[in-house]
Amino acid sequence: MKALVKSAVCLVALAGIMDGAAQAAPAVTVQPWGKTPAGEDVKIITLTNDHAMTVRVITYGGIIQSVEAPDRAGHVQDLVLGFGTLEGYTKDSAEGGLFFGAMIGRYANRLAHGTFTIDGKSYHTDLTDPPNALHGGKIGFDKHVWTLVDTKKNAKGASVTLRLVSPNGDQGFPGTLTTSVTYTLDENNALSLHYQATTDAPTVLNLTNHSYWNLNGEGSGSIENEVMQINAERYTPTDGTSIPTGELATVAGTPLDFRKPMRIGDHLRSDFAQMLIARGYDHNWIVDGAYGKAPRPAAVIFDPASGRTLEVSTNQPGLQVYTSNSLTGKYAGISHRAYRQTDALALEAEHYPDSPNHPSFPTTELRPGQKFDYTTIFKLGTR
Repeated sequence: MKALVKSAVCLVALAGIMDGAAQAAPAVTVQPWGKTPAGEDVKIITLTNDHAMTVRVITYGGIIQSVEAPDRAGHVQDLVLGFGTLEGYTKDSAEGGLFFGAMIGRYANRLAHGTFTIDGKSYHTDLTDPPNALHGGKIGFDKHVWTLVDTKKNAKGASVTLRLVSPNGDQGFPGTLTTSVTYTLDENNALSLHYQATTDAPTVLNLTNHSYWNLNGEGSGSIENEVMQINAERYTPTDGTSIPTGELATVAGTPLDFRKPMRIGDHLRSDFAQMLIARGYDHNWIVDGAYGKAPRPAAVIFDPASGRTLEVSTNQPGLQVYTSNSLTGKYAGISHRAYRQTDALALEAEHYPDSPNHPSFPTTELRPGQKFDYTTIFKLGTR
């Protein structure tokens, strides 16, 4: 009898352990998250793994609303700037936009004078950063509600796929473009973004994500003490309006030389001409190694205070690094603290700015029968 009781207790205990394991396994949940001013329903999708990491994505703008991960002591914090309600994002969009966590398209970064040419025909999009276009026009991908296509979970991770169809002529861009993005959180605390797109007519395309990262926690202040390493020997210098000159310049001897780990704040206030133009870092580094194949290392960020690390890998050709130079304290985020210059770091893996107007740059043309297919991975850890 005692043996039977003991066996029963063991079975109950084992069932509890298995149940706990099931609860801790990768998971996906979908919930309503309000309506846009136009009355469109927005959803929030939560991805979790069994290593205390959580990622939330909203269908409005394909925005990464939060990324929660532990520090070296196990304390979990949100590491991206953002808002606790949909209203924060729609208000930002209506007022011009700082693109908190958003999917950027059709063309991320700048197009000189909002103009480009395909097969001898010129096209024009709105000048959202006069005298140039920035991040896809007045109603870019960040201002649309994306369609929730699918969610998945298995022992390796959890994912969600969103889709947006951009009609021919949208913001001045030719061709009906169908874009999907799959966000996957795996068991190695890596968040991958897989971009795919097809078109029914020749067009140009440059997609990225515009999350603002602070490894010491959202709202914790400046990222100047974080240490950054960028796997790039060259960058694309710009003119006074942040348009590339066409030169592929060495980083050697400049404040942009992050080939070895360097504190971000060390040269942030340098009088180097490129730094004065951007009011800090807002430059495209040419990531070493072949693009378009498997993701290769692009950058590593380390926060000494929390011990967190962020490894960025991508098969895109460039990495735009931006020290949130336009945050002025106008917005307060989830922490109810105002966001100011240098409070975060945007790591925008993408093609080079203004590529359609520089034939020597990797092409951003997409034609019928071709597929835009790129992946960027953000892997969190601690030291």
